Amino acid sequence: MEMHQVRYFLAVARQLNFTRAAEECHVAQPSLTRAIRQLEGELGGDLFRRERPQAQLTELGQRMLPLLKQCYDSAINARSLASAIKRGEVGSLRLALSQTIDPSVVMPQILELGKLFSGLELKLYRGTSADVLGYLKRGDAELGLAAGLGDEWERLDGWPLFTEDFQLTVNTRHRLANSPAVALGDLKEERFVVRTCCESTPALLELLRAQDFDVGRCHETGADSDLIALVEAGVGVALMPRSAKVPDTLMRIAVERLELSRTIYLYGVAGRQRTAVASALMNMLRAYDWSRYATA
Repeated sequence: MEMHQVRYFLAVARQLNFTRAAEECHVAQPSLTRAIRQLEGELGGDLFRRERPQAQLTELGQRMLPLLKQCYDSAINARSLASAIKRGEVGSLRLALSQTIDPSVVMPQILELGKLFSGLELKLYRGTSADVLGYLKRGDAELGLAAGLGDEWERLDGWPLFTEDFQLTVNTRHRLANSPAVALGDLKEERFVVRTCCESTPALLELLRAQDFDVGRCHETGADSDLIALVEAGVGVALMPRSAKVPDTLMRIAVERLELSRTIYLYGVAGRQRTAVASALMNMLRAYDWSRYATA
C-alpha cells in the first residue's frame, strides 16, 4: 500500500467523483483510477461503486475510510515531525534520574534546551540506581544521573559532576533549628528518617553504628516527599544531601566532621549515537559551574 493510493482514495471519498478528486490531487484521472484499482486489489474488494456522475463508497470502503484516514494522517504527522527534527526545531530528551536527585538540579539546562529546541519533548524516567541503569541499557533513556551505577557494564560511560556533603534537616520548631552547626555526637537522642531508595543510606547507617547510634530506632521511607512530611511533623530528623530541595518549613544545619558525601555522575552509553538534544545537554552539564552544591 502506497501513501499516494491512500491520498487518492480519501480524495474520492470526499468528492464522490473521480474527475474532481483527480483535479484536487493534481493528477490525471487515469492515474488516479489506476491507483484506486491497485489499492482495491490489495484490500480484496471494491471500495467504490462507479455510478455516473457520482461514486459511492461500498461497505468495504466505508469500513476502510476511518482506518485509512488515520493511517494517512499519521504518515503526514510523522513526515512533519521528521522535517522539524531535521531543521532542529523539535527534539526529544529522554533522561533518567535517580529518585534521590531532585529534578531542579538539571532544570536550568532543560530550560536552556527549550530555547534551542522550541518543540522540545521531555521524557523523564525515575527510579533506583538499578532502574537508571536499566533505562540506559534498554535505550529508554539516552542519559542518566545517579550517585553511582557501579562499573559492571563495560559500555557505561560516566562523568563526575560534583561531590556534595550531607546536612541535618529539622523542622523550624526543633531544639537545634537555630544552630549554625552541630556535632554528630549531639544527635544521639534523635530519631533519624532514612531513605531506603538512597544509594548513600548503607554508608550512613554504617557511620551511625560506628558512632554508637541505635539505628534500630530509625524511620524508613522510600520517597523524599514522605521523608519531608515526617520531618515537618517532628517525627524525626534527616541527613539529606546538599542538592536536595526542601520547603521553607524545614531548616538545614551543617554537621561538623560528618564523613559522609556522595558524587553525582552523568551517565551515557559508549558507542551509541546520541541525538542533538542529548549531546547538547551533555555538554551543558559537563561545563556547568556546580559549586553551589559541591562540598566546601
